[in-house]
Amino acid sequence: MQGRSPGGSFVLSTDYSFSSQSTGAHPGLESEPARAPQLLDQAREKIRTLQYSLRTEQTYLDWVKRYLLFTQAKRSPKDMGAVEVRAFLTHLAVDQKVSAATQNQALNALLFLYKRVLQKDLGDIGEFDRAPKTDRRPLVLSPEEARKVIDCLEGRFHLMGVLLYGTGLRLMELVRLRVRDVDFQLNQIVVRDGKGEKDRFTMLPRTSRTELEAHLAQVKRLHEMDLAEGNGAVALPLALEQKPPTVLKDWGWQYVFPSKSLSEDAPGVVRRHHIHETTLQTAVKKAVRRAGLEKPATVHTFRHSFATHLLEAGYDVRTVQELLGHKAVSTTMVYTRVLNSGAKGVRSPADF
Repeated sequence: MQGRSPGGSFVLSTDYSFSSQSTGAHPGLESEPARAPQLLDQAREKIRTLQYSLRTEQTYLDWVKRYLLFTQAKRSPKDMGAVEVRAFLTHLAVDQKVSAATQNQALNALLFLYKRVLQKDLGDIGEFDRAPKTDRRPLVLSPEEARKVIDCLEGRFHLMGVLLYGTGLRLMELVRLRVRDVDFQLNQIVVRDGKGEKDRFTMLPRTSRTELEAHLAQVKRLHEMDLAEGNGAVALPLALEQKPPTVLKDWGWQYVFPSKSLSEDAPGVVRRHHIHETTLQTAVKKAVRRAGLEKPATVHTFRHSFATHLLEAGYDVRTVQELLGHKAVSTTMVYTRVLNSGAKGVRSPADF
């Protein structure tokens, strides 16, 4: 198992010790014995028991590793506490120059480690240097720009672009979308286990219906070929992994955007996973260039544009909040700051 940090990389070697491969992050750390494997296994088990997402698992475990590297694993984390956590958070802000969101992510991971895994109350962590908060407004495309980028997407990426802009889905929510969650009768999409481990509904754009139906017909033919060859299984959410093998091959559980190749997850365990998110990110990046846009638009820009254009169309912020799956309306309110044009929509005197 291995991980990487901005200041250097590390490897959890086979003799269960940390070895440094960085050029300056922790120069004194060569082969310090650590209780890391057992601790990481305990953390992983707790995360899966609570049914957190795979990305949350990977993120939390990475922060635990980085914390252990920072403290050089001289003592058990259970013997450390608020002092070490405070020093680590300060190190991230002062030395690593991370953003406020990244520092908060690290804090949440360590709070989880101590409270849920080590069952130790950190108490008051005290004051530590906070990473500066940035007051950036979300990048938004105009409807014309969004359509221009989508038109420059080819094949299945065109459909994915339409759905990104037309539903407000996050990147991973789209690539993990399953056939059973597309409802043509009600013209809606069910987003299961979204950010915050919550389900929600969003609309299915009518303009995507014909293209999506044709795409699913192709995917079903691919699935039938897999079944004919003795394959056809798909990974299920953790709580459903113990279902009968027939469920793993059910059409409804298949991914809407499957990978073009099969994967052998373990000896004798062959599955077809969803398309890798980086392929869509690369396709959108190329489409932005082909469209001639100067804006540094990404996959997530479609989500920003979705929210802003709905508010511009007169839909109330609470409705948009529910469609986006935001926990707090204050998160959605950021899009009200990019409505209209210019400075708060004020006309320049030169335009009178």
